[in-house]
Amino acid sequence: MGDHFQTIVDLDAGAGEAPELAARVVEWLVTEGIVLAEPTDCVLGRPLGHSPGPNWRRAVGENPDLDPSDGLAVHTTRTAFDAGQGGPESVTCPRCAATTELAGEDYEDDEDYEDYEDDEDDEDVTDYADAALAEDRPESDEGAADGVWDRFAAAIEVWHATGAATVACPACAHPVPLADWTWNDDCFAFGHLGFEFWNWPEFTPGFRADIARLLDGHRTAYVWGKF
Repeated sequence: MGDHFQTIVDLDAGAGEAPELAARVVEWLVTEGIVLAEPTDCVLGRPLGHSPGPNWRRAVGENPDLDPSDGLAVHTTRTAFDAGQGGPESVTCPRCAATTELAGEDYEDDEDYEDYEDDEDDEDVTDYADAALAEDRPESDEGAADGVWDRFAAAIEVWHATGAATVACPACAHPVPLADWTWNDDCFAFGHLGFEFWNWPEFTPGFRADIARLLDGHRTAYVWGKF
């Protein structure tokens, strides 16, 4: 069956403010009894996380279809959050609202879109990013989707290594920051702060709004997926 996750990503938090905002949100979650304060081995892919608290239903409503079986992992470094299995079917430009289909792109075996965090010692990633920046990529595909995923995959590597990357829209040709694109099925989000809950019931809109409020009203993205 696999393990599923839900991640609330702060799209506006900078590297310097991410730890403080993370501590604020975790403190609120502990006070509300949604998670426990003491970190334990309760999340996938991270050393420690926060287990569900006695009032975890405050995040998911009164009639959940299952009990949470794992905890909360908090990410406070530059991270490309993705949905795990599969790949994006389409992406929408925030400037012109044009949607580019990606379903036919060759990304199924491409490791570039796997979830990862910033690692300043990862020379291979930095070298790849430098090469992608130097490569003369087309500014537009005249509306065709062919080759668009290659540009997004390279931009993800550049963003991972540097924290800034753009992709030219195939429809309007304007360069758009990677973090501003809208992905179908909430497949990707890019930021320095994310709250990743493993094997919890689906969150209520109110809970997600509470998190955004605690993040000073920052833009947030919701990424859900499965491994």
